[in-house]
Amino acid sequence: MDLSICIVTLNACDYLRNCLRSIFEQSAYLVPADLTPAIPSPFSDQPSSSMDKLSFEFTIVDNGSTDNTVEMLQQEFSAIKLILNGRNDGFAKPINQALRVSSGDYLLVLNPDTIILPGALNELVSYLKSHADVGICGPKVLNRDGSLQKACRRGVSRPWAAFSYFSGLSSLFPKSKRFGGYLLNYMDENATHEVDGVSGSCMLIRRKVIEQVGYFDELFFAYQEDADYSFQVKKAGWKIVYFPQAQIIHYGGQGGSRVQPYRSIYEWHRSYYLYYRKNLAKDYYFLFNWFYYLLMGLKLLASLVANTIRSEKFAGPRRV
Repeated sequence: MDLSICIVTLNACDYLRNCLRSIFEQSAYLVPADLTPAIPSPFSDQPSSSMDKLSFEFTIVDNGSTDNTVEMLQQEFSAIKLILNGRNDGFAKPINQALRVSSGDYLLVLNPDTIILPGALNELVSYLKSHADVGICGPKVLNRDGSLQKACRRGVSRPWAAFSYFSGLSSLFPKSKRFGGYLLNYMDENATHEVDGVSGSCMLIRRKVIEQVGYFDELFFAYQEDADYSFQVKKAGWKIVYFPQAQIIHYGGQGGSRVQPYRSIYEWHRSYYLYYRKNLAKDYYFLFNWFYYLLMGLKLLASLVANTIRSEKFAGPRRV
């Protein structure tokens, strides 16, 4: 098996259907005719790519959907492996469930609210096949309006990089390396780059990386698990590459591990604290770390208060 596509979903029926169709319609080789849904696809007029040269499988973990996700999958895509969880277990734990039962030489971690543009999967797999020192690669991720989703390539979120991002300095000076250390705004979005991390919305992992590094850390509920995993992969000596010749659309925040707004805000801050303490705290003095933890706590408090007084409640940070 060349490629295993692993998805965690929660109440994202329509997005997931379109995601699966965007892949299946690129291959006449693996998709029986009776699995092709009879609804319009946004890419029905696109020519078929060379996806049929890849053998691939799907493993989808449902986090307790209450819409008709499960019924849709069983009726329209019955060839997939489907794992049913009775509750929302976040992202790291269920994606590990999918990875453990997958057999591909390459494993794609994919969000359900994505559309795979023609040729993208072939491009990603071909890149890893031809670059033995690269353990992970990620595509150029687009918003629905076609603009770059900036979090699809990342540096390490050290304190200065995080401060520059949250203070808006990285937006004020988008071409500055000094202020753009997190989202790497100064890099050409159309050029291939080695980076410190790519987005878990679409992340292709070499099986040898899983065998060496292991699986995602399940202490992370729904955020920063991709950043943490990227950190471990780099530490193990592998390269991570942003590869814009492959492109997808990511709607963002439309399924997988969604929780209530206040918990979402809490989980994002908790996950960043875990990521920092696990990977970065050892590089800084004790007093600095505790001062930084205090700032994290104040930011969490401010975010919760701001959400309380909003007339329209913030849905919490998106998975990007």
